[in-house]
Amino acid sequence: MTAILERSFKVLEHLAGHPEGRALSALSAELDMPLSATHRLLSELIRCGYVRQDQSHGDYMLTIKLVSLGLSFLSNSGIVDVAQPLLDRLASEAGELVRLAVVDGDALTFVAKAQGAMRGLRYDPDMGLSVNLSCSSAGHAWLSTMTDEQALQLVAKQGFGKPEDYGPKAPTSVKALLAYLRTARKQGFAMINEVFAPGMSAMAAPVRTGNGAAIGVITIAGPLVRLTEERMRELGPALLATAQEVAHASGASALFRRKALNI
Repeated sequence: MTAILERSFKVLEHLAGHPEGRALSALSAELDMPLSATHRLLSELIRCGYVRQDQSHGDYMLTIKLVSLGLSFLSNSGIVDVAQPLLDRLASEAGELVRLAVVDGDALTFVAKAQGAMRGLRYDPDMGLSVNLSCSSAGHAWLSTMTDEQALQLVAKQGFGKPEDYGPKAPTSVKALLAYLRTARKQGFAMINEVFAPGMSAMAAPVRTGNGAAIGVITIAGPLVRLTEERMRELGPALLATAQEVAHASGASALFRRKALNI
């Protein structure tokens, strides 16, 4: 049963990265699963309503059931309702993309955003994706709330990002990553440029509970030509203030309350 569940989740996660759909043979090859086993899993996922088969070319793709579940969870937890006005305000002040990621076990996942860029290049990556910890301002901000040993344990599980997949300045060693974390601890927020993506910069601050535990992270991201190091330092106080406000307001969120109590 465990193997079946693991394979089912692999199929769902793989299809999430291919909204256009994938053929049965492609899924079987890409997931290194037997064709017959892949077909059986897809049939069960179709029966449960999580996958559908396109009638025109036969490819398999996700339905919106998973999206609906996620949105229902976020709505019931109150996270978006609590944070959205504060994200909107910060995005308006920064003139860039502002996002909120929440801590979910050993991962960070973006759950809300506000776009402040009204003209020019608008940076707006996919939502709902697990954050790469070693190559993102969000990851650095969260890791900076831990000891070096705890932070490195999490990064070891996920692995270092490769500069060819991220930005040319992506840290690829323990020494390089720890330098980012120590800077973040010193100033209260993380800053990166051309680490997550070429030509892009970002900053992030942890959302902490009263006992100091991080329950989320707020980020500001945009093109390096606008979001320079000087501009990020100017926005630092506003970012930190927003993180504190979200932490205070999160008492109204059921999910944040559970995290704060370590339930």
